[in-house]
Amino acid sequence: MSATADSARERYLSKPRLRFPALSRLTPSGRPLVYLDSAATSLRPEEVIDAGCQFCRMHDGNPHRGLHMLSQEATEVLEETRQKVAEWIGAPGAKGVVFTRNTTAALNLVARGLEHSLQPGDEIVLTEMEHHANLVPWITLAKLKGLKLRYIPIDQNGELVLGTLEELIGPKTRVVSVTHISNVLGTINPVRDIARAAHRAGALMVVDAAQSVGHMPVRFGELGADLLAFSAHKCYGPTGLGVLVGKPEVLERLDPLETGGDMIEFVSYEEATWAPVPHRFEAGTPNAAAAAAFSRAIDFMEGFGLRAIEQHGRLVTSYALKRLPSIPGVRVLGPLDPDRRGALVSFVDPQVHPHDLATLLDQNGIAVRAGHHCAQPLHRRLGIPASTRASFGIYSEPADIDALVEGILEARKVFLR
Repeated sequence: MSATADSARERYLSKPRLRFPALSRLTPSGRPLVYLDSAATSLRPEEVIDAGCQFCRMHDGNPHRGLHMLSQEATEVLEETRQKVAEWIGAPGAKGVVFTRNTTAALNLVARGLEHSLQPGDEIVLTEMEHHANLVPWITLAKLKGLKLRYIPIDQNGELVLGTLEELIGPKTRVVSVTHISNVLGTINPVRDIARAAHRAGALMVVDAAQSVGHMPVRFGELGADLLAFSAHKCYGPTGLGVLVGKPEVLERLDPLETGGDMIEFVSYEEATWAPVPHRFEAGTPNAAAAAAFSRAIDFMEGFGLRAIEQHGRLVTSYALKRLPSIPGVRVLGPLDPDRRGALVSFVDPQVHPHDLATLLDQNGIAVRAGHHCAQPLHRRLGIPASTRASFGIYSEPADIDALVEGILEARKVFLR
């Protein structure tokens, strides 16, 4: 990279917080907002908000539905975004990019799309750290089809016990579906190693990348995945838009989860056939405004560089891993090495219940997540009912961690009165 390009990126990176309107708000307590819930939804920069609004103002037609100007412009926006996503994530062409509502919808599409090809006794391999979005669809399908679910265990550090792969993945395994980064533990899983084991057994490899895409460089082909799901709203983009990335030949094996308008090729009163991949999975009017906004979000992330975003997240995470354990009794969940985890830290304070802590922190303008984080089985596995999670974005700073620590100490005083 040239010195001029380096200088431009330095200016771009210098004040990222100013690009996020939500961070200019004062909370009801009159304090500045400290936003530590990016793993649930990242904030949106000004240009992403503007792109969605601009689409609604000027190009608000229905994609693929008309010959008039607005419909054609909407179609162009949607398909250009599809191509951009394919290039950004390393998908096997635009044909390998399916738009859904979110990660959950994408994973449900995969599970139910494979229903016809699975037989009683077939096995699905998951991990003990899965989000409900990558757990409940397989539980539901297992009950429906008589499948067996098997789980890769975690060790005391919150990392997968890879020595169990040979035992768990075998001739009856049809699907291996794992999270790339745990939304509770922060653990970065060795997806490539797991994918090799899955493919040796002839199984499909599915990856829940909701917590990794947008936070670190992720290339579909390099992971060894057959199918991968993520959400725009965790990547500085809008809600209401998810992505399922797949090898076209694997997508061809899936039945559509929803049927109706624009996903068909031929319909009579007696039968229907489906449109080619990826459109067969996109029944109904697509969220073209969200696609326009997400296109700008990709530009935003590329302006920083995903490696720089990852390094920034690691810096803030590393600081959190130093400060939080300094509070007597606080237990941090997951690996303590910041190089082995994503940009989030979940913890337990034995003196304050997570729900009480989140409420008191909110009164001080600090937004965190509290509860089981849609991972009830994992919390039971850890022997705790709930935890508090702080998660970070490009706008997060060490000062936010200082505010969090001060807020925890203040919350303790409330319960010691």
